[in-house]
Amino acid sequence: MAKEKYPATTAIRQLKQHKVSYTPHLYTYEDKGGTKVSAKQLNVAEHQVIKTLVMEDELKQALIILMHGDYEVSTKELARQLGAKKIAPCSTQTASKHTGYQVGGTSPFGTKKALPVYIEQSIMDLDKIYINGGKRGFLVAIAPTVLTQILQTKTVNVAIK
Repeated sequence: MAKEKYPATTAIRQLKQHKVSYTPHLYTYEDKGGTKVSAKQLNVAEHQVIKTLVMEDELKQALIILMHGDYEVSTKELARQLGAKKIAPCSTQTASKHTGYQVGGTSPFGTKKALPVYIEQSIMDLDKIYINGGKRGFLVAIAPTVLTQILQTKTVNVAIK
């Protein structure tokens, strides 16, 4: 397999810089398809596909929350755990401005601005996760420990089914 067929994103450059072992996976991106589509195309459990969500607090301070594909984020509980009054998703334009990625292709790696990254605690219990590689239709399979090694994540417990 020729390496050139996989995108050379800033996320991939950061993984290579840290000498991280990863497996690239391309799939056919569907607008509004989300993790359900990518999980089905890659034949993996949606629970292992991790969403990178860009949110902000009441002071418009941006943050990233990583969540299982088959769960939602309790923004009320996230705000409580972070000591914020309110947490809400950023607009797509704001999210792109902070990360440098197009929404649907947002990776927590190689973001334009250094943002605090929070991770749902149970993600760390998985052997392998599939997370965006910095482009729509492109996921990388990595060990979840890579997240804490590169991103200095903080764990939270904010998942709702």
